[in-house]
Amino acid sequence: METLGEKLRSARRKKGVSLEMASRETNISARFLEALEAENFSSFPGETYITGFIRNYGSYLDLDVQELLSTYKAHKIQIQDVPVDELLRPKSRLPKIIAAAAIILAVLIACGIAGYFFFTRLNNNVTPVSLVRSPVEHTMDGSFMERRLFMGDTVAVTTEAGHYRLELANLGETVTIRTPDGPVILDLTQDINLDLADGSFTYLHITAVDFVRNNPGMGVLLHFNKRSTVAPGDLSQNVILTSETVAAAGFGTPTVVLSSPNPFPFTLQVNFQNFNMFRWEVLFERDRRERNERYFQRTDELVIQAQNGIRIWTSNAQAANFQVIGGGQTIPLTVGASGEVVVADLRWIRTEGNRFSLVLMRLETG
Repeated sequence: METLGEKLRSARRKKGVSLEMASRETNISARFLEALEAENFSSFPGETYITGFIRNYGSYLDLDVQELLSTYKAHKIQIQDVPVDELLRPKSRLPKIIAAAAIILAVLIACGIAGYFFFTRLNNNVTPVSLVRSPVEHTMDGSFMERRLFMGDTVAVTTEAGHYRLELANLGETVTIRTPDGPVILDLTQDINLDLADGSFTYLHITAVDFVRNNPGMGVLLHFNKRSTVAPGDLSQNVILTSETVAAAGFGTPTVVLSSPNPFPFTLQVNFQNFNMFRWEVLFERDRRERNERYFQRTDELVIQAQNGIRIWTSNAQAANFQVIGGGQTIPLTVGASGEVVVADLRWIRTEGNRFSLVLMRLETG
């Protein structure tokens, strides 16, 4: 019978992808995917991450996620010690008590020694080398880059005037990036435009695609997109865009869902077919602009009503069926490929002839 790691490895090879490619397409670090295939579960920061990664990786590989989780639970049971009193006849408890006391005493001594050295180092302002992670400097030479950054990491953006340097300064409830023009703050799925000020009307579009709040150890996945055109401003600030504005922003051709002489309220219905982390925000409605986040399970359903637009983030674009309901129509919607992390806006834009179209507009490009 195949183990969990063998099932994952066999499915990946059958799919014809490398660990690096699978990492890019699932947005799970390659070292965690390799640890899953090697069943090295001690490499993960917690049980939640193990089961979450198994769900996402298994879904990406088109495997039965419930079967994978059952295999993992069976593995945990197998590596646990069988109670001695179920295998042997009752014996005197005195040797056990002595052994337990010896172990406790050894642990207390070890903790005392470790505590002494720890506080000695702390008082001397010395940080153990094993706890220090050296910041990494990335260089963006092309027009697009996607990186998971950790505290202190930097990005040097190549411009005609030299390098425009960014640094990840803080990662808590929000993301703080230090720039030559001062700090900027991004929330989850939020984007911003930075003027590179190199004389060529080039600006940098940054999107915070994924991070775990108040968990800097997981880093933040950022999309960087350099565009050689005059920035139209943060798209999220405009209630109704024109098709020309969208094209100028470099987002390509949006997917038209429906057209109408005038914009009207619509509903996005989401039926989940698999486990999925899903986030959403109703745009341009002052009383409803909070970001929502929830981990959905199979058969769950979500209904979102909006007047102007909705921003969505999904950890697996085909883990759910999407439908747009409005104007007497129900229209199925495809937001991306299987296993793909997608950030997109479903919003009204003004088109030729002073008509309006409800479009799906991907915010990350590559």
